Amino acid sequence: MKVFIPPRNRRLGTVDYMGLMGLVGLLVARYIPVARIIPFWGCVLRERTGWPCLGCGLTRVADRVSHFNFEGAWEANPLGTVAALLFALAAVAMVVHLVFAVPIPEIRLSAKEWRAFQVVMPVIVLVNYAYVVVKTRFPHLLL
Repeated sequence: MKVFIPPRNRRLGTVDYMGLMGLVGLLVARYIPVARIIPFWGCVLRERTGWPCLGCGLTRVADRVSHFNFEGAWEANPLGTVAALLFALAAVAMVVHLVFAVPIPEIRLSAKEWRAFQVVMPVIVLVNYAYVVVKTRFPHLLL
């Protein structure tokens, strides 16, 4: 892994766009009760079968992270909590970058590291999904 630090700039990049999405998403989660005002909001798979989908809990995660309830967010969906916190971090980095022209470091992975990432991420997603399924369907198995 190599870290490259560009010169001071205010050019929009990937982190800035992710930060903007994270900022908007967390502000919506904080101030607009989407799950209450949209009648069809919810997981259709879970409503019909009782089994959660891969994204079950993400609305609760966004709501809880935006209210600083990290423990509740973690219980709803651990990987979603990590993603929400990374979006929040990207939002902070975006503001610092655009206001103060602080450069955002670029991380470049080698081919071997990229292949390892491609193997590890699906495993992490499956472990997270297994946790959500157990939490939803078999909560007595968790202590």
